[in-house]
Amino acid sequence: MTDKDPTVQILARILEKIEILINVTSIQVGSDKSLTERARLLKVAGLDNHTIADVLNTSAATIRTLTSNLRGAKGRR
Repeated sequence: MTDKDPTVQILARILEKIEILINVTSIQVGSDKSLTERARLLKVAGLDNHTIADVLNTSAATIRTLTSNLRGAKGRR
């Protein structure tokens, strides 16, 4: 499959729309919360660090730090 393949073009458009939906939903979820709370909410919702960083306009390293205690809590159960 190449970039000119209609299936690839359709999938690319679908992916773009999904990314927009993730961003819009993420912004709505924690608009009244701190950066830490929003990062944690999005992490619990299943988003990866890079996606959360993009949505919150910060680095993946920052998200990793803010959500590190979530990993520890899961491991202790």
